[in-house]
Amino acid sequence: MKKIWSTYITPLFLTTRWNAAISACIVLFVCRFFLSWLGIIPYLALLVFIVLFCFDYFLLFAKEKGVFAARSHAERFSNGDENPVRIDIRNNYTFDISAEIIDEIPVQFQRRDVLFTTGLKAGGNAIVNYELRPVKRGSYQFGSINVFVFSAIGLIKRRYRFQQPAEVPVYPSYIQMRKYQLMAISNRLNEVGVKKVRRLGHSMEFEQVKEYVQGDDYRTLNWTATARKGQLMVNNYTDEKSQQVYCIIDKGRVMKMPFEGMSLLDYAINASLVLTNVALLKQDKAGLVTFSEQVGAFLPANSKPVQMQSILEVLYNQKTRYLESDFEQLYAVLRRKISQRSLVILFTNFESLTGMRRHLPYLRKIASHHLLLVVFFENTELKALVSAPATNVEEVYTKTVAEKFAFEKRLIAKEFQQYGILSILTPPQDLTVNAINKYLELKARQAI
Repeated sequence: MKKIWSTYITPLFLTTRWNAAISACIVLFVCRFFLSWLGIIPYLALLVFIVLFCFDYFLLFAKEKGVFAARSHAERFSNGDENPVRIDIRNNYTFDISAEIIDEIPVQFQRRDVLFTTGLKAGGNAIVNYELRPVKRGSYQFGSINVFVFSAIGLIKRRYRFQQPAEVPVYPSYIQMRKYQLMAISNRLNEVGVKKVRRLGHSMEFEQVKEYVQGDDYRTLNWTATARKGQLMVNNYTDEKSQQVYCIIDKGRVMKMPFEGMSLLDYAINASLVLTNVALLKQDKAGLVTFSEQVGAFLPANSKPVQMQSILEVLYNQKTRYLESDFEQLYAVLRRKISQRSLVILFTNFESLTGMRRHLPYLRKIASHHLLLVVFFENTELKALVSAPATNVEEVYTKTVAEKFAFEKRLIAKEFQQYGILSILTPPQDLTVNAINKYLELKARQAI
């Protein structure tokens, strides 16, 4: 009895067409009470409704497995990016059907609009594609696929529930990493905003003599090889290699601030992943440090092929700590564990000049041993407040306070400059491009 109930009753759902039809029958019976000339018309209408209902039920429930659905997606999702998900549906009925598909996506997305409608020919297939953009790293759990099927009659619909639970880890933005990687290999980084930096000179490491192509520096022409080959030949030089680049990520409470759903920590993690990958492509050694009230992960700089996967795994497991970050302990660890002068890129945030000055002595000490680049964030909401017109006294006051905090951000960058510390004040969405620009600029200037 339980099986019969779960097979033939539980999957049954009534449609709006059923509601309209039964309402019409009720109206006819009410009208017959006042209009006797309607005679047996209400009874005939009710009979037609019952016959269509039974026929519709028979069509949908005569076949045990009328449809099949399956979900496919990547083994892991990329944080902050649109990740494609695909649902394949097959119609096993001998007639055309319409279907509504509701996918039970992970609760982290908090979406209730994952509903798709499609039509399927008899024995035909359909594909539903949609995208999900996670904003937090971690494990995401998919549920079942619910497919509601109805025939051309459309009085009822049958639900098919396909149990397809799937656990998907959300990693730092490897999609963004691959995009920049391909562009770095093909020298097309300028397409995503990365500037071409004029080199101040060549590394003294000679690589090869090659044929001249448009865009090569004519000052590198090799006249001896040109005369021998009968066509223009140029000397090719390599960049200075094996420099150490460390990305240091602050996991303190200042990095919990959200922007477009993602925390500043996740923006820093995504940028660090891309930047370390570009550094490895440029033959430099890349390392990683995370810290809060104490130093967390420390991954020594290396250029081995497995280094990128190690960085990805370390970044995946990082979480915000709701405590004040200890820059003194960071300095002590860097002094003890990094002996070679390196480019140290610190991702953090300062909301006030006073807060920055508390940590300035330790930043100056780090800068005395390494080339320090401090990356902190513009408050884009304050920027919007400053640019908005004020129409009353309250808005004038709010705008004045916003301008004060925005001005303090610029003062922080100015003070870093006075002490010889490099800095980037950037909106979160431009973090990756600005960080890569600065790294390539420093490399072109041979500052490290």
